[in-house]
Amino acid sequence: MTNPGYNQLAGQKVARIEALSDGLFAIAMTLLVLDIKVPIGEAIDSERALLAILVPLLPKFLSYFLGFMTLGIFWVGHSTQFKYIERADRHLTWLTIFFWMGISLLPFSTAFLSQYIRFKLAIGLYWLNIFLAGILLLLHWNYACRQGLVRDSSERAAISRAIRARILSAQSLYAAAALFCFVNAYLSVALMILIQLNYALAFHFKSERGPAVDPERT
Repeated sequence: MTNPGYNQLAGQKVARIEALSDGLFAIAMTLLVLDIKVPIGEAIDSERALLAILVPLLPKFLSYFLGFMTLGIFWVGHSTQFKYIERADRHLTWLTIFFWMGISLLPFSTAFLSQYIRFKLAIGLYWLNIFLAGILLLLHWNYACRQGLVRDSSERAAISRAIRARILSAQSLYAAAALFCFVNAYLSVALMILIQLNYALAFHFKSERGPAVDPERT
């Protein structure tokens, strides 16, 4: 019997990957709100004066909402994949780590957007962050399918198509919304938010029986 090498032993604990992923997303979501500072005025003596120093924070709240929704959508996408991934290997673990790198950048790109929301470069940087995370998520799923790490079932092909289609359609819509920054920066951000609300609230959701769900994996 041959002795296995380190590369054959490393990164095979699916539960550890899911636990660290949840923790990283929680930290990134918390960091988003730290960009919003309580306004301090020297002579706040009326409600109108207080409102006047609160209004400039509206772009930061808008960016916070956008960033929080982005992280929530990526968390759902990543956790959905691990609902069907039953095994991991070293390469899949490192694909997840690179995906986390894209996720951990979102608090920065969101803060940058909130500070320079009127500029095309800020929107482009934010979109690039979303694109990076989306492509890594797609590579993650493609690798898991190619290496036979996905739980075998009669609906595996349909599940795989649905996951790929979700990522590709979302990335296409985000790219289109980002291009609207050449028309108006706030319009571009508003379109991104509408796209996220659509995916989060599932306006197009049909009440129909989906793939069978393993209660132990939910």
